[in-house]
Amino acid sequence: MVEVYAIVSIQHNEIYVGMALSADRRLKEHNIGKNRFTKGLRPWKIIHIEYFANWKEARVREKYLKSGIGKEFLKSLVP
Repeated sequence: MVEVYAIVSIQHNEIYVGMALSADRRLKEHNIGKNRFTKGLRPWKIIHIEYFANWKEARVREKYLKSGIGKEFLKSLVP
C-alpha cells in the first residue's frame, strides 16, 4: 500500500502533501527535520491520508492534492 498524506504545520498553517509507504513514519521524519522544506515549519500533524495499490495511482492523486482545487480541499480540513 502506498499512502498519500497531507500534513499541516501547527504554528505556520502551511500544508505539505507527500506519499510514502508509511505516513506515520514519514511524519516523524518531517518533525525531526529530515526534509529541507518542512524543517523550518515544525511541528507537523497529519490531516489527511489516502491509500493506493501502487505508486502510479498515488502519484496522480498527490499531484491533484498539490493543485489549486486540491489545496482548497485540504484547507477545508484544517480547523
